[in-house]
Amino acid sequence: MINNQPLARPYAKAAFELATQTGQIDVWFALLSQAASIVKNPEMAELIGNPKLTQATKVEALISLLGDTDKAFCNFVATLGENDRLEVIPTIFETFEALKLEAEKSITVEVETAYELSEEQLQTLAASLSKRLDRTVNLQQEVNPALIGGLVIRAGDVVIDGSVRGKLSQLAEALKS
Repeated sequence: MINNQPLARPYAKAAFELATQTGQIDVWFALLSQAASIVKNPEMAELIGNPKLTQATKVEALISLLGDTDKAFCNFVATLGENDRLEVIPTIFETFEALKLEAEKSITVEVETAYELSEEQLQTLAASLSKRLDRTVNLQQEVNPALIGGLVIRAGDVVIDGSVRGKLSQLAEALKS
């Protein structure tokens, strides 16, 4: 799979700066999210990859699917089209989201648990992680009975494995050594 991050980063930064200047970060976030979903659609991906179509045609198709949208965002999409970068929109969205979270000093934390946690347990965990990470924490819980017990926390590139399955794996590795 091709790493589009180097291509997407300058566009995401430019979009974020424009959205910040105009006070429309949430609007651009929603529009980029919608555009990323459209571009990921197999039919749209095929259209974008079709060498027989002009870039203007591809841009028009994408903008028409977005519906009535901000003129500045349409110009942004047109610029992406002119530079043959429409397929990079999902990566631009991911980078924009990371910039937005960084500006808000918040982070999305994935919590994988063996059993569903109560609201009180989630709040306690969020408060503890917020203190440790020095950010506002948005928890996303996923239940995975294969963990047997405990939980696995993923916050950016930090992974904390406190699951029974993880402990058993560590023990098995230690016994093999």
